[in-house]
Amino acid sequence: MAIRTFGTNAVDWEERIDLDRLRRERLARLKAQLDASEFGALLTFDFANIRYLTSTHIGTWAMDKLIRFAVLPRGGEPVIWDFGSAARHHQLYNPWLDGAERARAGISTLRGAFHPDAGIAADVAGKVAAVLREHGLADQPIGVDIVEMPVLAALQAEGLTVLDGQQVFLEARRIKTRDEISLLAQACAMVDAAYEELYEFLRPGVRENECVGLVSKVLYDLGSEYVEGVNAISGERCAPHPHVYSDRLIRPGDPAFFDILHSHMGYRTCYYRCFAVGSASRGMRDAYIRCREYMDQAIALVKPGTTTADIVSLWPRAEEFGFPDEMAAFALQYGHGVGLSIWEKPVFSRLVSLDHPEVLEEGMVFALETYWPAGDGYSAARIEEEVVVTADGCEVITKFPAEKLLIAGRRYWTVDGPLPSEREAQSHLNTKNGASR
Repeated sequence: MAIRTFGTNAVDWEERIDLDRLRRERLARLKAQLDASEFGALLTFDFANIRYLTSTHIGTWAMDKLIRFAVLPRGGEPVIWDFGSAARHHQLYNPWLDGAERARAGISTLRGAFHPDAGIAADVAGKVAAVLREHGLADQPIGVDIVEMPVLAALQAEGLTVLDGQQVFLEARRIKTRDEISLLAQACAMVDAAYEELYEFLRPGVRENECVGLVSKVLYDLGSEYVEGVNAISGERCAPHPHVYSDRLIRPGDPAFFDILHSHMGYRTCYYRCFAVGSASRGMRDAYIRCREYMDQAIALVKPGTTTADIVSLWPRAEEFGFPDEMAAFALQYGHGVGLSIWEKPVFSRLVSLDHPEVLEEGMVFALETYWPAGDGYSAARIEEEVVVTADGCEVITKFPAEKLLIAGRRYWTVDGPLPSEREAQSHLNTKNGASR
């Protein structure tokens, strides 16, 4: 499999991402999954599913509003109801939707902000039911991904049988097309660049939130559609992992790890890297080595036919790194599909994968994440790699160096030469553990 990355612009002198092919192949995959299901139609309110189905996007501000919806009838073409003038925009600029025929104005309940007596939920249900009746599908179950309770009640009042359709969408999205893979690799290339800037910026005295701002600027300057989040975790905040950045000042000898999540033309990254600032303790070095070993063992096993259970069997049980059970340690030793959202199929976790294994297939793209706390009680290592499953193995598409623990920040010099990059923090020298080093 040739995984290619390109510039972010289209050119006449080179074939790059074929967006028409991307639209056709995504819709074809979803239609095939619908045909193989029990449903007469699929109804989506989820932005990632709407984009996969209709190739429309109105900005990230609306992602949590549940205001847009689209339906795919069996044997038919998708219809989308969109927010106000966005529908008119689609009619003008989205020819694959056949103008006003399949790009229509409509709105859901604004997560309950509309007055319940305004009849908005009933209007949504009526629009959907009308399309199903046009195709002779009103007596067949409809699969829905996510739905608000008033809309669910209104769909049932229309006489529709509503069932869980999320699995159909996720099955279609499980295997990526060649253009999806290129977009995912390009998204990772943009994060490579962000980590290069971050590595040069990291030093004692900067704050976690400043790191978030720097990364966000680099990505937006490179053309990122949306910086979904930047985890910036340092010092004693590393164990346990809080999954959110703060305004903490980074100090000499601190561990610091980051997760960069952004969207390039809809396609996400989930991409951790770990550093020590100025120097690393022996415990932090050892934690990183162990974290890396778990990662390398997992990557070495990735190929078609391997299962998620095979991968998670290589990883430590929760009790081995200080947690009472797999629920409490969830997402520390973890893997997940990456695509139009950061968590897709397949999922790798001891919580579910040993009892419900999934088989890896060529064309899957997923992230693998490992974590290991140091013996000092607060340092920890965190690494993540994104891989594409190829015909006979996999290819890593997260390229910023992570084979060994990187030391960021200024190199200090003493009267005897450079300050060692491995050293215990001064505050620990009078402890029993520090004195023994």
